[in-house]
Amino acid sequence: MNTTNEYREPASRGNGLRVGLIVAVVAIVAIVAAFAFGLIDVNQTRETKLPEVAVEGGQAPAFDVDTAKVDVDTKTTDITVPKVEVGTTKEEIKVPTVDVQKAN
Repeated sequence: MNTTNEYREPASRGNGLRVGLIVAVVAIVAIVAAFAFGLIDVNQTRETKLPEVAVEGGQAPAFDVDTAKVDVDTKTTDITVPKVEVGTTKEEIKVPTVDVQKAN
């Protein structure tokens, strides 16, 4: 029996957070992929109108910046490069096909 007053979190909490983070990342990647492949199409239905704001006075800051000079160039040198010859042959195989129609 533990008589001290210290509290220990269950070991499963760290695993639950890790699984939750992985699920969130996979969901974000899936949404980005859906937009990239045209599975989701978003169209603007109303123009944006900015609020009217009045601004007077002020001054933008000024900076004097000195940067390093970087020269990028090439030079010729001799190195030993392995020579590998690879041959190919043609074979007939069945590959899966997918037909996706973009959202209108």
